Amino acid sequence: MDKVPELFGSQVFNDRVMRDKLPKDVYKTLKHTIKNGQPLELDIANVVAHAMKEWAIEMGATHYTHWFQPMTGVTAEKHDSFINPDGNGNVIMTFSGKELVKGESDASSFPSGGIRATFEARGYTAWDPTSYAFVKDGTFCIPTVFCSYTGEALDKKTPLLRSMESLNHEVMRILKLFGSDEGVKNVVTTVGPEQEYFLIDRDVYLKRPDLIYTGRTLFGSRPPKGQEMADHYFGQIKTRVSEYMKDLDRELWKLGINAKTKHNEAAPAQHELAPVYDTTNVATDHNQLTMELMRKVAEKHNMACLLHEKPFAGVNGSGKHNNWSLSTNTGKNLLEPGATPYENAQFLIFLIAVIKAVDEHQDMMRISVASAGNDHRLGSHEAPPAIISMFVGDELAAILEALEKGVVYKGMDPAEMDVGSIVLPHFPKDTTDRNRTSPFAFTGNKFEFRSLGSAQSISGPNIVLNTIVADALRQFADTLEKATDFHAAVKELIVENIKAHGRIIFNGDGYSAEWRKEAARRGLLNYATTPEAIPHFTDRKNIDLFTRHRVFTETEIISRTEILLEEYSKTIHIEALTFLEMIRKHIMPNSFAYQTALAKLVRSKKDIDVSSKIESGLLQRITVLTEALAEKTEALEQAVRQSEQPMDGKALAEFCRKAIVPAMQDVRSVVDPLETLVSDEYWDLPTYGEMLYSII
Repeated sequence: MDKVPELFGSQVFNDRVMRDKLPKDVYKTLKHTIKNGQPLELDIANVVAHAMKEWAIEMGATHYTHWFQPMTGVTAEKHDSFINPDGNGNVIMTFSGKELVKGESDASSFPSGGIRATFEARGYTAWDPTSYAFVKDGTFCIPTVFCSYTGEALDKKTPLLRSMESLNHEVMRILKLFGSDEGVKNVVTTVGPEQEYFLIDRDVYLKRPDLIYTGRTLFGSRPPKGQEMADHYFGQIKTRVSEYMKDLDRELWKLGINAKTKHNEAAPAQHELAPVYDTTNVATDHNQLTMELMRKVAEKHNMACLLHEKPFAGVNGSGKHNNWSLSTNTGKNLLEPGATPYENAQFLIFLIAVIKAVDEHQDMMRISVASAGNDHRLGSHEAPPAIISMFVGDELAAILEALEKGVVYKGMDPAEMDVGSIVLPHFPKDTTDRNRTSPFAFTGNKFEFRSLGSAQSISGPNIVLNTIVADALRQFADTLEKATDFHAAVKELIVENIKAHGRIIFNGDGYSAEWRKEAARRGLLNYATTPEAIPHFTDRKNIDLFTRHRVFTETEIISRTEILLEEYSKTIHIEALTFLEMIRKHIMPNSFAYQTALAKLVRSKKDIDVSSKIESGLLQRITVLTEALAEKTEALEQAVRQSEQPMDGKALAEFCRKAIVPAMQDVRSVVDPLETLVSDEYWDLPTYGEMLYSII
């Protein structure tokens, strides 16, 4: 086995490789260009492209691709070989600066929300030099952005980069006012996304059409054992899973992805991988690669990796915790409270900016995590509620209360953990607990946005976080730059915003029914489902927010709203069609076959004058359920047919939510008990028990 330091980043055209492969003057020019966001001169681009090509060929690559992230939620790539004819019947391997910097792709076949018509096909990809290129599966991958012929962003990375630039600008204004910008050239957001997932045996997976087509089970009765015993969480990792995790780590490390922590999660067959923090756009690239490799490596081990937010009902679904912070190029974390946060005015300004941002833009926070899959998790006692609130912990809550009331904060005495045995070490106790029921929790020196779904790109939530915090800091900077007494103005700004936005802070149990009532009393928003949330993206205040910071144009916002609504409706439509197909081809035939066998048994017993009371009773129960299934299936078919009539995006999403989703639930209410009555000999679809415990 290769040594990890040698393995790490071995397939990445990173800074170490640049230093080695590029002439010194070209390397310096490229780094300066990247640092200052300037366009790359063509002569420099040609030298860089040649070095990239030579290195990629050494790594076994024959093709290159502009690797981008369209609005599908997954990555896209079109492969071109390095070969070019030399005029003598042979080929040479070439790669130009023009090919590095710009590519072209069909922009009409990707989701565009009406920006691009079918006949308006031209779109462009452009190199993002802030994210390292890499070799994957024999192809040299160049991270890029994707835009239309008319310049609108058609991807998830372009607005992310714009939001990072906007936040950097506003943070630098604040640091300058505090006189703490010496040596600080720029500020970035950093993210460490924890990724949850399920692993099941691939042979079992291939027998479930619903998993293949939709990523989740549309029906299934609970097994005798779920997660009640809490024995899977942090439990011993099974050998087969451990071998998978080792291979996954190696593949991630080759691509420079800082995979750090791995463990069993709460549900049977559920696991988690967490990386070290990285700059947000790089972390976004890395998370997309992580999800891709999770699936690919699983296949090599004859397993299937399920990234859907709710693959199985009755056990925990999967989320993705987005750990977000602010860091300077000098390595300082601006959300680090320090030993005396009460006296740390700069920290308090950033803290209050986040509080203000989240309170004023609860709708956008909710929209950023909205999807058909995530609707199964949020508010289901396994994930935070759909109501957005913030947890800040006991110490910060006490500090904010003291500031609001104008009293002196006396601090919390440092405490040590004493677990009652002299042989065990004492260690400092944190000043606050953790709250896993909070959607947005301060956890020491970062905020953990816990509402993200496991399958979604982290770009959307971080675009929103960056932009709303930038807007709060913009308002703060506008006020403080005009102040004659800076320190008095800072204090007044902090107190004023605590009073105005303190309602968003909640340190209690977010799962409780009492909190929902309290949240309503406070005036907090509660968009329980995706169709309720998404249309608010085009509210005037949100259009003004994103256009003010040049993160989205109004056209891009409208298009994304259409795309998100369409994605929801298509997801529900596919689920309904899959359910209907499984009913016709599996569930009904299974039921009929078993009824036939039971009927034969009943007749044979009657022929010899033996009691068939038990068999007759079972046959009657199955017959009643099958008849109910036929009736409910017809209702689902009718709802699907109605959904295929012309409707606008919002109306269709609402119809899917109000008609198709309940109809599928009605069908499931019959299928699940039917599964428990039909003999395994006649039920040809793997059960929950067979799937969740398929890895042995």
